[in-house]
Amino acid sequence: MPTFEYEAMDSAGLEVKDTIEAPSEAEAQTLIREKGFYVTKIKEKDKKKKKKDARKGAAKGAAGKKPGKAFTIGGVKPKILCTFTRQLSTLQDAGLPVLRSLRILEGQNKPGALKNALMDVIEDIEGGNTLSEAMAKQPKAFDNLYVNMVKAGEAGGALESILQRLADFKEKAQSLKRKVVGAMIYPAAVITVAVAIVSFIMIWIIPKFKEIFLGFDVELPGITVFLIEASDWMLNYWYMLFVVPISTWIFVKIVKKNKTGAYVVDWISLRIPLIGKILHIGTIARVTRTLGTLIAAGVPILEALLIARDTAGNSVFVRAFDNIYSAIREGETIAVPLKESRIVDDLVVNMVDVGEETGALDDMLYKVADVYDEEVEVRVESLVSLLEPIMVVVLGLIVGFIVIALFMPLIKLLNDLS
Repeated sequence: MPTFEYEAMDSAGLEVKDTIEAPSEAEAQTLIREKGFYVTKIKEKDKKKKKKDARKGAAKGAAGKKPGKAFTIGGVKPKILCTFTRQLSTLQDAGLPVLRSLRILEGQNKPGALKNALMDVIEDIEGGNTLSEAMAKQPKAFDNLYVNMVKAGEAGGALESILQRLADFKEKAQSLKRKVVGAMIYPAAVITVAVAIVSFIMIWIIPKFKEIFLGFDVELPGITVFLIEASDWMLNYWYMLFVVPISTWIFVKIVKKNKTGAYVVDWISLRIPLIGKILHIGTIARVTRTLGTLIAAGVPILEALLIARDTAGNSVFVRAFDNIYSAIREGETIAVPLKESRIVDDLVVNMVDVGEETGALDDMLYKVADVYDEEVEVRVESLVSLLEPIMVVVLGLIVGFIVIALFMPLIKLLNDLS
C-alpha cells in the first residue's frame, strides 16, 4: 500500500507533518480529515525525489536565498495592503486558522514585497511566534498601527473584528487619497501644458524675432529687451528649471533631518495660504481616525497616542502629542492638554471631552474624522475650482505680455519703413 507524506494544520492552527498509508491520495486526504486536520500538502513518498529535493534545498541554503522570494525595492503599496487586510478579515470570519489563511493569501499574491513578507510571517508563526510578533518583524509591510491592532485582536480573542476595523480604516484613507489626487490631476495637467508652451515660445520663437530686430537695427523698447534677455537666460541656463526645484526639495529634506528644522518647515507648511489649511485639516482627520481605531481595538490610551502621533507626519502635531502624552501620564484627561496645544479647534476638543465623559471616545473620534475628511474634500474641490480661472488669467497675461513685447518693435519698424 502506498505511503503518503502530508502537511496539515490542527484546529489550533499548528502545523502537523506525518505519513499515512492509503490505497490512493483521495482516501489518504479523507483519513487525515477524520483526524481533525486541514490538509495543506500531500504527496506519495518517494525516496529518490526526496533526496533530490534535499540536495536542491542545501544548494539554495548555501547560496543564502529563500526559495520563491522575488527581488523587491521599497515597501508594500497601501492599496495592496488594504486588499490583503480585507481578505484576511474575511477568512478569519469564516473560521479558518490563521496559518491556513496566510498560506492561502500568500499563494494568491503575485511575487512582490507583500508575498515576501507573508512567507517570512508564515515561517515565524511555524516557529512559535504569534501573528503580531511575526508581523512586527516586517516593518516594510506592517507598520506600528497594523501590528498593535493585530496584537489587541489576539489579546481580546476578536482578531476577525479587529481586522475588519483595520480594513475599514485603510479603505477610508485610500478613498480620501484617491479623491484628492484625482481632483489635482486636471490643474497639474494644465500647468504642465502651459509651462511647456511658454518654454517653447521662449526658446524657439523669441530668438527668431531677435534675429529680425538685429537685422533691421531697430531700437527696442524696454519690455522687448526684458523679454529677449529672459529668452537668452532660458537658452543658456535651461537646466536651472530642473535644478532649482530639485535642489529646493533636497534642501528641505536635509533641514527636516534636524528636529528644530523639521518643526520650522512643518510650521511654515501649515500656514501656506489655502494649501496649509488643507494639510492641517487632513492631519487632524488622519490622527483622530487612527486614535479612534486603536482605542476601539482595546489598545491602551498611552500606547495609542504614541502610534497616532507617528501617523501625523507633521512635527507640530508630534510635539503637541508629546505634551498630551506627558499630561495624561500625570493624570490629566485628553481634552485639557489638547485644548492647550492649539493644534485643533473647539469642535474637536468638545467632541473629545464628551467622548471621555460618556465612555464613547472612539465614536467621537470617528465622527471628528468623518467631518474633517468631508471638509478636506470640499476644500480641495474649491481649490481646484479657484485654480482654473487663475491659471487661465495667468497664462493669458504671460501670452499677452509676449505678444505686446514682440509686436511693439514690429509696429515701429513698419512705421519707419512707410
